[in-house]
Amino acid sequence: MSDFTSDFWHLYVAVLTLVSIVACAVLLWISGTTKVKAHDDNTTGHVWDEDLRELNNPLPKWWVWLFIITVVFSLAYGVLYPMFGRYQGVLNWSSQGQHTAEVQRHQAAIAPLYAQFSGQPAPQLANDAQAMAIGERLFMNNCAQCHGSDARGSRGFPNLTDGDWLYGGDPEVIKASITQGRHGVMPPMAAAVGGADDVRNVAHFVLSLSGSPHDSVRASQGRARFTACAACHGGDGKGNPAMGAPNLTDNVWLHGWGEEAIVRAVTNGISNQMPAQNQLLTADQIHVLSAYVWGLSNRAQK
Repeated sequence: MSDFTSDFWHLYVAVLTLVSIVACAVLLWISGTTKVKAHDDNTTGHVWDEDLRELNNPLPKWWVWLFIITVVFSLAYGVLYPMFGRYQGVLNWSSQGQHTAEVQRHQAAIAPLYAQFSGQPAPQLANDAQAMAIGERLFMNNCAQCHGSDARGSRGFPNLTDGDWLYGGDPEVIKASITQGRHGVMPPMAAAVGGADDVRNVAHFVLSLSGSPHDSVRASQGRARFTACAACHGGDGKGNPAMGAPNLTDNVWLHGWGEEAIVRAVTNGISNQMPAQNQLLTADQIHVLSAYVWGLSNRAQK
């Protein structure tokens, strides 16, 4: 890959671009100065389809001038903007720089709107119709792709309306999740639990924790093997918000319910990542968005 980042390639692009423009100019000059010997009837002697004869007429002036303008424009553009390899142009323009400037202008324009909400706590904002309307649009634009437009999630993507929180449902915790993102990892635990049969026993024990249908004999045998999982999920299976370890007793199944789903999770492990939003949203936008998300599962308090 180092060959593609060497100085050769940017010089190659620059030279090829410049040669192409110069070649166009040379072609125009040749076509305008080269004289073709014509017949007495002002034809070149070329005949197609038996009766179509090529006349020896010069190029139309408008066509010639349009060609000249195109060549001059190309050279001027190459001087002002990036076109010749790594050369940035006199204006030092870049698409990234333009995007950054537009984002900054947009944020400056909307800052007064969000400033009125910055000092209000989430429960208060959750009762503000304007703030919640803004929060809903932020959610639709940045969160609905994973959590769904109704915020009920799907397999692997948490339901934000049910009050079950991996890291805690306090407004500040939600804000931290949105700002910094989360990366939850459950390593493959089959070797720590034992053999394949032990994994199934643990699966039935986990099912028993939430009162789900299970094999009581297998569940009793899996209880002792569950100690390998207790470091994260706790001895009682109620999870650990500090680590994002799910509560296994509440009948909420983020990655699928049933023996096979649990066996698969224990055997293969699970890795889930929520990207940080602080590069896309301002702190005030995140404040409104976190209040909206908090309100989804706390409607009774609103």
